[in-house]
Amino acid sequence: MVNDLPVVVVGAGPIGLAAAAELRERGLIPLVFERGDTAGAAIAEWNHVRLFSRWAELIAPAARRLLGATDWAVPDADTYPTGQEWVRDYLAPLATALGDNVVHLGVEVTGVARRGRDRIVDAGRDTEPLSVHLRRADGSEDRVLAQAVIDASGTWTTPNPLGGEGLPAIGESTARVIEYRFPDLGDAAIRTRYAGKHTVIAGSGHSALTAIVALAGLAEQEPETRLSWVLRRGEVGSTFGGGDTDQLPARGALGLRAKAAVEAGLLRVVTGFRTAAVEPAQDGTVVLVSDTGQRLEGADRVVALTGFRPDLTWLSEVRLALDPVLQAPVQLAPLIDPNVHSCGTVYPHGVKELSHPEPGLFLAGMKSYGRAPTFLAMTGYEQVRSIAAALAGDHEGAERVELVLPETGVCGGAGVFDTVGAQAGSGGCCGGGPSEPHELSLSAPVAIKELNLTPTH
Repeated sequence: MVNDLPVVVVGAGPIGLAAAAELRERGLIPLVFERGDTAGAAIAEWNHVRLFSRWAELIAPAARRLLGATDWAVPDADTYPTGQEWVRDYLAPLATALGDNVVHLGVEVTGVARRGRDRIVDAGRDTEPLSVHLRRADGSEDRVLAQAVIDASGTWTTPNPLGGEGLPAIGESTARVIEYRFPDLGDAAIRTRYAGKHTVIAGSGHSALTAIVALAGLAEQEPETRLSWVLRRGEVGSTFGGGDTDQLPARGALGLRAKAAVEAGLLRVVTGFRTAAVEPAQDGTVVLVSDTGQRLEGADRVVALTGFRPDLTWLSEVRLALDPVLQAPVQLAPLIDPNVHSCGTVYPHGVKELSHPEPGLFLAGMKSYGRAPTFLAMTGYEQVRSIAAALAGDHEGAERVELVLPETGVCGGAGVFDTVGAQAGSGGCCGGGPSEPHELSLSAPVAIKELNLTPTH
């Protein structure tokens, strides 16, 4: 029978492993498939970055209970781990506690379908199991049948392009100076690429703020280093966040430090710039050209931190109900639309908002947000708790979703602030605007929003 089959979880990151812990606690059989060779493989690619959530917000309740039965050393709840510490001190022990029969590394999910049916066939969609197609590291292929699939694969492998239209700018795909990840300046070889050079930082999210703070610290130490910050929106507005009013203090401090770097003259700010082309120059630099013809010349490096998007290609044979704008589940999209707000005041949501026309198929974690930002780990933990409860038949527990997210203290989505002067001086829907910067060391450890960088399957 279908209900005797396992529940396949795609991705062994924080949300995927939390889902496995919840399913196991409910008496269901989880199977986790991770494309990487370690749990939290994508996080390992930014292990030099410190999160702005404390350990208290980074450990899933079911995972804590599972690890509590082992010799796991509980991290200090009030400290802020790096990505490396998150993997080493939590995800790796959690994967071990779940066991090799649950967590399968080096296995990529290449497709999901209804057994014996493509997406066109109506009959049997509520009785036949889901068929999960796999490719192992040695190139061999297989498939497993599942009563449900929880896609917690994240968005790490699909960053948005530099181009302002959602497509790569003309010349972007062949430009070798563009990075789509935050550089590890602690690596001597990488640091050399940026020291004494002109770097353009594109983006307005927490990843971009992190890059600003780190590269501004480099500019203090290497005076020949030049920085330009390119924003598509017409003004800086609320980009620096809520400052002291942010209920995640480290997140607020990040924005204040980025603001201090700008006010100290460590970087040039270019607003209203939507990149249309990347042109090579004879000296090896590139020129960024906006859709209005504005030119930003002499860029040795470009760090494009313009967000992420979900990879939906391997879900082509299941029936999804996705918002046409965000590519998030249609019932969740209105709660997270950055054109309306970005203040963290997401309404409680669970299995109801995450369901699709395809029975037993759920997108969870960062992937459930589609192209929307501001995702926090605790959101994903509550999502998979609700999904696991529903799969176990506990519908009352699934509907009892209680989640209160920390507010940034400032609110305004990308669409709101695209217009010059929009909401100038306003605190938006979440209260007062950001406070004045404190005396902040630009060389101190930086922080970043954790699950805009989720592990992949």
